[in-house]
Amino acid sequence: MKFGEEFDGQMVPEWQQAYMDYSSLKSILQEIQNSRERSRTAGALRPKKSVYRNFSGLTKRYSRAASYLDLENQDIMVSTRIGDDGFERYETAIMKVAEAGRESELVFFKTLDLEFDKVNHFYRSKVDEMMKEAVGLNKQMDALFAYRIKVERPSSSWTCSETVSVDVNALDCKEQRRKTLADEMGIEIKESSGGDSTKESTPAALSIDRIRLNKTQETPLSTIRNILKLSNQEELKFTRETLKKIEERLKNVFIEFYRKLRHLKNYSFLNTLAISKIMKKYDKIASRNAAKPYMEMVDKSYLTSSDEINKLMVRVESIFVEHFASSNRSKGMNLLRPIVKKERHRITFSTGFFVGCSVSLVIALVLFIHARNIIGTDGQKLYMETMFPLYSLFGFIVLHMIMYASNIYFWKKYRVNYAFIFGFKEGTELGYRPVLLLSFGLGTLALAAVLINLDMEMDPNTNDYKTITELLPLFVVAIVMAISVCPFNIFYRSSRFFFLAVIFRCIAAPLYKVSLPDFFLADQLTSQVQALRSLQFYVCYYGWGDFRLRRNTCRSSDVYNTFNFIVAVIPYWSRFLQCVRRLIEEKDISQGFNALKYLLTIVAVCLRTAYSLNRGNNWRLAAWVFSALATFYGTYWDIVHDWGFLHNPSKTWLREKLLVPHKSVYYVAMVVNVVLRLAWLQTVLDFNSSFLHRETMIALLTILEIIRRGIWNFFRLENEHLNNVGKFRAFKSVPLPFNYGEEEDSR
Repeated sequence: MKFGEEFDGQMVPEWQQAYMDYSSLKSILQEIQNSRERSRTAGALRPKKSVYRNFSGLTKRYSRAASYLDLENQDIMVSTRIGDDGFERYETAIMKVAEAGRESELVFFKTLDLEFDKVNHFYRSKVDEMMKEAVGLNKQMDALFAYRIKVERPSSSWTCSETVSVDVNALDCKEQRRKTLADEMGIEIKESSGGDSTKESTPAALSIDRIRLNKTQETPLSTIRNILKLSNQEELKFTRETLKKIEERLKNVFIEFYRKLRHLKNYSFLNTLAISKIMKKYDKIASRNAAKPYMEMVDKSYLTSSDEINKLMVRVESIFVEHFASSNRSKGMNLLRPIVKKERHRITFSTGFFVGCSVSLVIALVLFIHARNIIGTDGQKLYMETMFPLYSLFGFIVLHMIMYASNIYFWKKYRVNYAFIFGFKEGTELGYRPVLLLSFGLGTLALAAVLINLDMEMDPNTNDYKTITELLPLFVVAIVMAISVCPFNIFYRSSRFFFLAVIFRCIAAPLYKVSLPDFFLADQLTSQVQALRSLQFYVCYYGWGDFRLRRNTCRSSDVYNTFNFIVAVIPYWSRFLQCVRRLIEEKDISQGFNALKYLLTIVAVCLRTAYSLNRGNNWRLAAWVFSALATFYGTYWDIVHDWGFLHNPSKTWLREKLLVPHKSVYYVAMVVNVVLRLAWLQTVLDFNSSFLHRETMIALLTILEIIRRGIWNFFRLENEHLNNVGKFRAFKSVPLPFNYGEEEDSR
């Protein structure tokens, strides 16, 4: 693999603008090489002569004295100055400039200096952030020490206003370990006057009454307290259960902090390596010895010479192993540095196996229908009204999972950090192969059930077991439900529980703070309205006993028809409430317009359902009007707000930054989105075809909507990723367990 590809592959995606522009520097080197080749071909290479120039054409004062002979023997000279912002700036002067490629060489070093200044500035700013964060973690550890002692010695005679004083001997620590830990945490160890015990006092002179516990997870109760403008901070309760929760919170904080340090260290290493590589290429092309003096300057710069990050990493490792891994270094380092998941061959093999099974079952099903002449028989219409809605549920789910797998594939290909955007725990995110495995596994199970159902129904020997035949779809649903809530660590438990938690927050939308996974999943559900109606039909068909006689009395029930309205509205209502909550919390007026979009859709869906039940011109006109408004409003919002297009009409109508190199992809996606939105309009207006059964038409239009949603997913996350890149937002915010009184007062 070429270094350029490896360099891009190891970048922190959200920091890519802060890295060296290696490809740009390579293109300038290519220009230098082309100029020299043209000069040699023309035989017009002029004699070399010493030219004392720098980039600006002005004489510079160098940081060290240099004789005329020194300058004559050097290819470049790097000078340092302090900018107006207090940061170092580096400028390189070429001491010997050949006529061939002279301008390109000047441009090369000017670009290189600017890139290095950018990297050095960014690195220093991030180190400063880490140091400030380390100070906050020190205070958190001080509070944890005090809390531990209070839990272990509840009979302590502390008063709430006393400075925390810890009897270290009571913790059964060896003297050397205590001193080492005290040095690491910045704690001063003092000998007590009595000489019997050693006491350590925190430098912050903690007062217990000034500390509160922060709410790290929002609950419906905390939401209500916010509405009533009550404090959401917990009073300290000195119990072992609370101590365990605090330690777990702080452990997560240290893991995320260490992850930031690792990325920052890797940032320094990668950029230093990139400079070294590009300078070696320059020396080779220009026949110079400029790499050594330039790398000497790099080695003396803050990017390479500072050791704050290394020291912080050592301190964090020591503290984490000591206090959160029971002094087991192997266990602690495995938590701090999770093992990178490797693609397993058995997943690929199993996926291929289930793909083959699914294709074979589809072919067998087609041949079975043709051989038994099922199409056109008396029972076909009844089958389409009863069994088809039951089995179509699995088709909708499988297709959506396949679209999600394709999304993951292209997100990875174009380096969209979907794991960070969705908030997956590091190392637990699913790749496209596991998602395909699950989707085709479910598809194989559902197709097998369909084939068994038809075979048992057509076979005279099993025709008497109609009840068992009708129960097959319910058995498949039960298996899927059981796997989804299975508490054992099988079938990707962390991903299943994450999915269930997000589903619950979508249901209780106004009572939880809205995050991207919440509204992203709610948007997926708006494309699965027909799947939700299939679940509704399951309840009706099996709950009312219609499966025993294979009949459909659901549609004649007022209760069922009422729930037709409710079930269709639930996903849109959830998104509407999420938008309202974000409007209130974030004061973002765009969320109000987004809420209006979903409100229009709710009205359109209700009118469409009413028209399908009542059939009148007034209902039809109302359905037309609101469906058209919802469709065009939704199309505009998809393209302009969710995808970020059409903001720049003077150029290409696209975003300034695009991940896909071919712009035609974006134009095609916009056209396809409009066309498939109109297909959704078809479902709203309830058009029927004389060639296709009504259930078949509904299924086909639902498939088109799921495909549209899959396309929407890629560009929506691409836009979110580019927003993160623009703000260098590469890490999630982990809430701290303790809150100090002075921090609360300063807010």
